[in-house]
Amino acid sequence: MPAAYRTFFTKDHIRSLLVALVLLGLAVVFQFYASAYSSRVPSNSVPDLILNILPIVNTNFLIVEGALFAIAGTIILLLFKPKYLIFSLKAAAIFIATRAVFVSVTHLGIYPGQIGPDGTGLFDGIYTGLGLEAGFFFSGHTGLTFLMALIFWEERFWRYIYLVLCVTFAIGVLLAHVHYSIDVLAAPYITYSIFSISKYFFKEDYALISS
Repeated sequence: MPAAYRTFFTKDHIRSLLVALVLLGLAVVFQFYASAYSSRVPSNSVPDLILNILPIVNTNFLIVEGALFAIAGTIILLLFKPKYLIFSLKAAAIFIATRAVFVSVTHLGIYPGQIGPDGTGLFDGIYTGLGLEAGFFFSGHTGLTFLMALIFWEERFWRYIYLVLCVTFAIGVLLAHVHYSIDVLAAPYITYSIFSISKYFFKEDYALISS
């Protein structure tokens, strides 16, 4: 174990990290069942002014592979910056659980012409297996990257990286029509609330970031 990890991870920090992993695991399970339930509920599509204007473009590589690479890259980044790790995992757990609730109670049908994962992509199986394609409100692609931008706000480079990813994913999901415009537009507002709630409940973990 590197010296930085030995110094940073005290017994209390290790305990908090285990709690974070449990919360994240429970949130992922909750999301899986919420997505499965949502996909079984009969629903209809609704008109969308912005999607009516935008052309339909296949952006599956960005939506699927891009999202999975962003997740993998974030995990690697957090491993190199352990002071962000515990709070990020807990905030992500709150985010995933919150979105699962929204997905469970909001049932909109697929927008006509939507281009979603069709199983032919290299990572489509992983993406759909995790239930990431189910549910519309609110956009996980947009929200999670914005959440990481908020967490890394004091580090200008990573803040802008995640903001660029946020905007790129927002454009990608709208062009593919896999999200309604309200899903994308509402995501930053809901995400900021989740970030604020996480800071309130996990004050000590957030304090580690500035330590």
